[in-house]
Amino acid sequence: MNRVYVAAVLTLCLSTACIGAARAQALQLQRPVPYAEDNDISDNIKTECKINEQLADFVKQYAGEDVEFSDGPVDTAKGRALQLEILDAVSMGNAWMGHQKYAKVKGTLYEDGKKVASFKGRRNSMGGAFAGYKGSCSVLGRTVEALGEDIGAWLKAPQDGANLGD
Repeated sequence: MNRVYVAAVLTLCLSTACIGAARAQALQLQRPVPYAEDNDISDNIKTECKINEQLADFVKQYAGEDVEFSDGPVDTAKGRALQLEILDAVSMGNAWMGHQKYAKVKGTLYEDGKKVASFKGRRNSMGGAFAGYKGSCSVLGRTVEALGEDIGAWLKAPQDGANLGD
């Protein structure tokens, strides 16, 4: 009976340590997601649409794992970290002429300082159903939501050099 008790306590301690270790491995992600240094994204997209905040939120929503946001660049040297940036975003057209929007991103996943895999992604949108009633930022937001879902799926089975989205 003593051995059973000791085994139960040991099992509980080990499982608690494993849970603690899993929590320590939360994915780090910068929020807002930075724009690439050499981007040509118009200032009105950056100031009015907030796609860089939305993208981080959507990745967290679809990742299927704990995601911790950092205010600055992620620390790729320890734990799991996704280095993500927005390469390009275009917002042409409008509700009357028709929307033509896209967002393009790239990311690299690191674990304890080692590159696991990287990807590029792009999503296009013309606004979907009832596009005539949607604003430009709303339609552009659809592109980053789709990218967030793509990235979340990729995180479950990362493949190096993947092209996500459209």
